Amino acid sequence: MIGVLLLLLLLPFFLYIAAPKIRKMLSSGVCTSTVQLPGKVAVVTGANTGIGKETAKELAQRGARVYLACRDIQKGELVAREIQTMTGNQQVLVRELDLADTKSIRAFAKDFLAEEKHLHILINNAGVMMCPYSKTADGFEMHMGVNHLGSGVTTYSVHPGTVNSELVRHSPFMKWMWWLFSFFIKTPKQGAQTSLYCAITEGLEILNGHHFSDCSVAWVSAQARNETIARRLWDVSCDLLGIPMD
Repeated sequence: MIGVLLLLLLLPFFLYIAAPKIRKMLSSGVCTSTVQLPGKVAVVTGANTGIGKETAKELAQRGARVYLACRDIQKGELVAREIQTMTGNQQVLVRELDLADTKSIRAFAKDFLAEEKHLHILINNAGVMMCPYSKTADGFEMHMGVNHLGSGVTTYSVHPGTVNSELVRHSPFMKWMWWLFSFFIKTPKQGAQTSLYCAITEGLEILNGHHFSDCSVAWVSAQARNETIARRLWDVSCDLLGIPMD
């Protein structure tokens, strides 16, 4: 009995020591591209924390002009100054964007178009998970409104993995689970790798529309590959937002 109790007491210590190796083992996907981005313009939503912050930092490090699209301007300004100091890139700008309000989205787009002629990289990073039932300013259910509704264009969906971020802030149970298994969870920097891979890897255009995880094409269910369902989702989304369907 004493031996079991001793083992339980020492287990957190051993896990702490082994954590870096465990994380490395679980995080096989790393963006190895050396592409530099001078003259390129990037927008990262939800860039004031977690994966978005790490993504913006890496894009700035490569010389891009980076817009941090954040709901909380104060937090965004703090992060912008931090990234500017770390990277030496002063072209890190903050603009207000609340994905739960289509008026805010349209205002952001209008102001951006008045400032820039081109947008080369868009990282739709911001999202919510397991928040209490609520609606956006337009009356949409919060998860649907923020995560989905809120071209020469290529698009990719990415799964960053299980990451230690603020995404679980609405669920005390999930926060506790994240803390309990923190040794096995990716850091925000590790979670940003797949987004970066899809955003800057040259020659990836032939995989337009694919789903990625750990910097590789990932399996998706039959429903996710169903063209009829995809078309219906597109049409319904356009109808909800009041924009042309094609």
